[in-house]
Amino acid sequence: MRTLLLVVTLTSYAHAADWPQWRGPNRDAKSTETGLLKKWPEGGPKLVWKAQGLGAGYSNVTVAAGRVYTLGQRGDTQYVMAFDEATGKKLWEVANGSAYRERRGDGPRSVPTVEGDRLWAFSADGTLSCLEAKTGKKIWGYNVTEKFGAGVPHWGYSESPLIDGDNLIVLPGGSGASVVALNKNTGAVIWKSQSDSAGYSSASLGTVGKIKQVMVLSSQGAMGMRADNGELLWRYDKVANRTANVATPIFHNNHVFYSTDYGTGCALLKLQPNGGSVKATEVYFNRDMKNHHASSILIGDHLYGFSSAILTAMNFMTGEVAWRDRSVGKGSLVYADGMLYLLSEDGVVGLAEATPQAYREVSRFTIQKSDRPTWANPVIANGKLYIRDQDTLYNFDIKNAR
Repeated sequence: MRTLLLVVTLTSYAHAADWPQWRGPNRDAKSTETGLLKKWPEGGPKLVWKAQGLGAGYSNVTVAAGRVYTLGQRGDTQYVMAFDEATGKKLWEVANGSAYRERRGDGPRSVPTVEGDRLWAFSADGTLSCLEAKTGKKIWGYNVTEKFGAGVPHWGYSESPLIDGDNLIVLPGGSGASVVALNKNTGAVIWKSQSDSAGYSSASLGTVGKIKQVMVLSSQGAMGMRADNGELLWRYDKVANRTANVATPIFHNNHVFYSTDYGTGCALLKLQPNGGSVKATEVYFNRDMKNHHASSILIGDHLYGFSSAILTAMNFMTGEVAWRDRSVGKGSLVYADGMLYLLSEDGVVGLAEATPQAYREVSRFTIQKSDRPTWANPVIANGKLYIRDQDTLYNFDIKNAR
């Protein structure tokens, strides 16, 4: 019995720092890992392995139970792929949709969602599939444009599916089906809501009073709806632009933060119980945090994010800017162990302290990149930093010095 308990404990511990969905375990781009390097060696942390053959695309990775998952496109097909976490060896790949092509970059944009022994993948053409995580065997799947009468957004479907209990939340953008909840095990429709066309933002969850809500950002506006039946609770259109609404809503302490670029700005909404519904009230709207292709991160009292091309620290509750810095250049970021891990769209990787006092960078290095921008967000899992650049995936050791 003691031996069995030890094995179970060690197994649980080995995967305690997995990254099983978009923006990590809590969908907030924050890792709970500690003991990571506070400064990198000259030239960057140790490269553990480099995998190639991923194909085109801006999908980053999810990491779960010893496997690394991502999406890519080669030829006329989009694929879901699994790699061995320890070695980078490709374990399997399965087709998941026809090719998506666009002048700013071909291929998939979203990230697989993993829970238990299953995986859900959403390709840029609208192909949504549930697969066995270990083998890639298809459990169910269909194209949401065909099922819900939706149209593929200009830059392709980019959101990553959200699990809520037995439901899978996605935003097809069809008439009467802007947001849908599906049975995650069968793909059957549980509810459909609203008629906004799809944006590029992934959904978030939050509970206000006794009402759990799904918070989304469509092509037309921000919305909150009941998680159990899809009933619209509130909407707020001021923060949306008609070009590309991308960043993930950030829910904290009965408030939700939204941000978009193209000259628009950001808003904080206070959410309050209102009878059997929820009321949304604007706390502030400003143009000091304009997230383009990457979402901000809330650490303590402050948001850290790229406002267009400028890394910005801003007080979450007041909207007051603490500092701005050009940092590594326009990009994306993730947080772990008191530090910001930064990736510019030019392949520059930086390490900076997460503090509202000032921008304090301690290390940086540059990867060898393709001719496309490095738009796939960095990921941290089990002491490793993952950087995706189109056909290539890098795995760096950020816990042990060379």
